[in-house]
Amino acid sequence: MINKIWLLLISLGIGYSFFNSNVNMGDVILNSSKDAYELIISIGPLIVLWSGIMNIASHSGLLKKFSNLLKPLLKKIMPSVKGDKALEYISSNIAANMLGLGSVATPAGLKAMKELNKENKNPGVASDGMITFLILNTSGVTIIPMTVIALRMAYGSIKASGIILPSLIATSVSTICGLTLDYIIRRKNAK
Repeated sequence: MINKIWLLLISLGIGYSFFNSNVNMGDVILNSSKDAYELIISIGPLIVLWSGIMNIASHSGLLKKFSNLLKPLLKKIMPSVKGDKALEYISSNIAANMLGLGSVATPAGLKAMKELNKENKNPGVASDGMITFLILNTSGVTIIPMTVIALRMAYGSIKASGIILPSLIATSVSTICGLTLDYIIRRKNAK
Protein backbone atom coordinates (compact mmCIF):
# COMPACT_ATOMS: atom_id res chain seq x y z
CA MET A 1 0.00 0.00 0.00
CA ILE A 2 2.75 2.44 0.93
CA ASN A 3 4.46 1.78 -2.43
CA LYS A 4 1.30 2.86 -4.21
CA ILE A 5 1.13 6.05 -2.15
CA TRP A 6 4.77 6.90 -2.96
CA LEU A 7 4.20 6.14 -6.65
CA LEU A 8 1.16 8.44 -6.62
CA LEU A 9 3.07 11.27 -4.91
CA ILE A 10 6.05 10.97 -7.27
CA SER A 11 3.75 10.84 -10.30
CA LEU A 12 1.87 13.92 -9.11
CA GLY A 13 5.17 15.77 -8.62
CA ILE A 14 6.44 14.88 -12.08
CA GLY A 15 3.06 15.69 -13.61
CA TYR A 16 3.03 19.09 -11.91
CA SER A 17 6.52 19.85 -13.18
CA PHE A 18 5.43 19.25 -16.78
CA PHE A 19 2.50 21.65 -16.47
CA ASN A 20 4.44 24.30 -14.56
CA SER A 21 7.00 25.87 -16.85
CA ASN A 22 8.99 27.32 -13.89
CA VAL A 23 10.27 23.90 -12.81
CA ASN A 24 13.17 22.24 -14.65
CA MET A 25 13.26 18.56 -13.66
CA GLY A 26 16.91 18.12 -14.62
CA ASP A 27 18.02 20.92 -12.32
CA VAL A 28 15.80 19.66 -9.50
CA ILE A 29 17.18 16.11 -9.74
CA LEU A 30 20.82 17.25 -9.91
CA ASN A 31 20.45 19.79 -7.09
CA SER A 32 18.58 17.31 -4.89
CA SER A 33 21.31 14.71 -5.23
CA LYS A 34 23.95 17.36 -4.45
CA ASP A 35 21.99 18.50 -1.38
CA ALA A 36 21.57 14.90 -0.20
CA TYR A 37 25.30 14.29 -0.57
CA GLU A 38 26.16 17.43 1.43
CA LEU A 39 23.68 16.43 4.13
CA ILE A 40 25.18 12.96 4.42
CA ILE A 41 28.67 14.44 4.65
CA SER A 42 27.58 16.82 7.42
CA ILE A 43 25.62 14.26 9.49
CA GLY A 44 27.66 11.12 8.77
CA PRO A 45 30.48 11.90 11.24
CA LEU A 46 27.94 12.50 14.04
CA ILE A 47 26.32 9.12 13.43
CA VAL A 48 29.71 7.37 13.27
CA LEU A 49 30.84 9.08 16.49
CA TRP A 50 27.75 8.15 18.48
CA SER A 51 27.65 4.62 17.04
CA GLY A 52 31.21 4.21 18.29
CA ILE A 53 30.34 5.64 21.70
CA MET A 54 27.35 3.29 22.00
CA ASN A 55 29.59 0.35 20.99
CA ILE A 56 32.16 1.33 23.63
CA ALA A 57 29.36 1.71 26.19
CA SER A 58 28.13 -1.76 25.30
CA HIS A 59 31.58 -3.40 25.56
CA SER A 60 32.46 -1.55 28.77
CA GLY A 61 29.32 -2.71 30.54
CA LEU A 62 27.80 0.76 30.79
CA LEU A 63 24.71 -0.31 28.85
CA LYS A 64 24.37 -3.30 31.17
CA LYS A 65 24.38 -0.90 34.14
CA PHE A 66 21.86 1.36 32.38
CA SER A 67 19.78 -1.74 31.68
CA ASN A 68 19.88 -2.64 35.38
CA LEU A 69 18.69 0.88 36.25
CA LEU A 70 15.81 0.65 33.78
CA LYS A 71 14.95 -2.99 34.50
CA PRO A 72 12.46 -2.34 37.35
CA LEU A 73 10.64 0.26 35.25
CA LEU A 74 10.71 -1.89 32.10
CA LYS A 75 9.40 -4.91 34.02
CA LYS A 76 6.42 -2.82 35.20
CA ILE A 77 5.78 -1.47 31.70
CA MET A 78 6.40 -4.84 29.99
CA PRO A 79 5.52 -7.58 32.48
CA SER A 80 5.48 -10.29 29.79
CA VAL A 81 9.18 -9.79 28.90
CA LYS A 82 11.32 -12.30 30.78
CA GLY A 83 14.69 -12.27 28.98
CA ASP A 84 17.52 -10.13 30.34
CA LYS A 85 19.10 -9.92 26.88
CA ALA A 86 15.89 -8.42 25.46
CA LEU A 87 15.79 -5.87 28.29
CA GLU A 88 19.44 -4.98 27.64
CA TYR A 89 18.75 -4.33 23.95
CA ILE A 90 15.63 -2.36 24.84
CA SER A 91 17.67 -0.25 27.28
CA SER A 92 20.31 0.35 24.62
CA ASN A 93 17.62 1.44 22.18
CA ILE A 94 16.09 3.77 24.76
CA ALA A 95 19.51 5.29 25.56
CA ALA A 96 20.19 6.02 21.90
CA ASN A 97 16.70 7.45 21.41
CA MET A 98 17.17 9.69 24.46
CA LEU A 99 20.13 11.20 22.63
CA GLY A 100 18.03 11.65 19.50
CA LEU A 101 20.07 9.11 17.55
CA GLY A 102 17.46 7.05 15.76
CA SER A 103 19.95 5.55 13.32
CA VAL A 104 22.12 4.37 16.22
CA ALA A 105 19.07 3.01 18.05
CA THR A 106 17.92 0.90 15.09
CA PRO A 107 20.37 -2.03 15.46
CA ALA A 108 19.56 -2.39 19.16
CA GLY A 109 15.86 -2.17 18.36
CA LEU A 110 16.11 -4.93 15.76
CA LYS A 111 18.03 -7.15 18.19
CA ALA A 112 15.46 -6.44 20.90
CA MET A 113 12.62 -7.46 18.58
CA LYS A 114 14.52 -10.64 17.68
CA GLU A 115 14.91 -11.49 21.39
CA LEU A 116 11.25 -10.65 22.05
CA ASN A 117 10.24 -12.89 19.16
CA LYS A 118 12.10 -15.80 20.79
CA GLU A 119 9.78 -15.40 23.81
CA ASN A 120 6.70 -15.03 21.62
CA LYS A 121 4.20 -17.89 21.89
CA ASN A 122 2.51 -16.93 18.58
CA PRO A 123 5.17 -16.37 15.90
CA GLY A 124 3.95 -13.94 13.29
CA VAL A 125 1.70 -12.14 15.79
CA ALA A 126 3.12 -9.28 17.86
CA SER A 127 3.23 -10.04 21.58
CA ASP A 128 2.33 -7.51 24.27
CA GLY A 129 6.03 -6.93 24.94
CA MET A 130 6.69 -6.26 21.24
CA ILE A 131 3.82 -3.79 21.01
CA THR A 132 4.92 -1.93 24.14
CA PHE A 133 8.52 -1.82 22.89
CA LEU A 134 7.34 -0.46 19.55
CA ILE A 135 5.45 2.30 21.38
CA LEU A 136 8.54 3.11 23.47
CA ASN A 137 10.76 3.09 20.39
CA THR A 138 8.44 5.22 18.27
CA SER A 139 7.57 7.83 20.87
CA GLY A 140 10.77 7.56 22.91
CA VAL A 141 11.66 10.44 25.19
CA THR A 142 14.39 12.51 23.57
CA ILE A 143 16.51 14.53 25.96
CA ILE A 144 19.06 15.78 23.43
CA PRO A 145 17.94 15.48 19.78
CA MET A 146 21.47 15.27 18.34
CA THR A 147 20.43 14.46 14.76
CA VAL A 148 17.96 17.35 14.62
CA ILE A 149 20.54 19.71 16.13
CA ALA A 150 23.08 18.55 13.52
CA LEU A 151 20.52 19.14 10.75
CA ARG A 152 19.74 22.60 12.07
CA MET A 153 23.46 23.40 12.25
CA ALA A 154 23.99 22.10 8.69
CA TYR A 155 21.30 24.46 7.41
CA GLY A 156 22.63 27.47 9.32
CA SER A 157 20.20 27.73 12.21
CA ILE A 158 20.95 30.66 14.52
CA LYS A 159 20.17 28.63 17.64
CA ALA A 160 20.43 24.97 16.68
CA SER A 161 19.93 23.74 20.24
CA GLY A 162 16.67 25.68 20.64
CA ILE A 163 14.82 22.47 19.80
CA ILE A 164 15.80 20.71 23.05
CA LEU A 165 12.93 21.84 25.32
CA PRO A 166 10.13 21.49 22.73
CA SER A 167 11.49 18.08 21.78
CA LEU A 168 11.62 16.95 25.41
CA ILE A 169 8.04 18.10 26.03
CA ALA A 170 6.65 16.58 22.83
CA THR A 171 8.36 13.21 23.23
CA SER A 172 7.45 12.99 26.93
CA VAL A 173 3.79 13.65 26.19
CA SER A 174 3.73 11.19 23.29
CA THR A 175 5.38 8.48 25.39
CA ILE A 176 2.98 8.97 28.30
CA CYS A 177 -0.04 8.93 25.98
CA GLY A 178 1.23 5.87 24.07
CA LEU A 179 1.99 3.86 27.19
CA THR A 180 -1.33 4.84 28.79
CA LEU A 181 -3.27 3.74 25.71
CA ASP A 182 -1.22 0.51 25.55
CA TYR A 183 -2.03 -0.22 29.21
CA ILE A 184 -5.74 0.45 28.72
CA ILE A 185 -5.96 -1.77 25.63
CA ARG A 186 -3.90 -4.56 27.23
CA ARG A 187 -6.10 -4.48 30.31
CA LYS A 188 -9.28 -4.49 28.22
CA ASN A 189 -8.02 -7.47 26.15
CA ALA A 190 -7.11 -9.40 29.33
CA LYS A 191 -10.75 -9.31 30.48
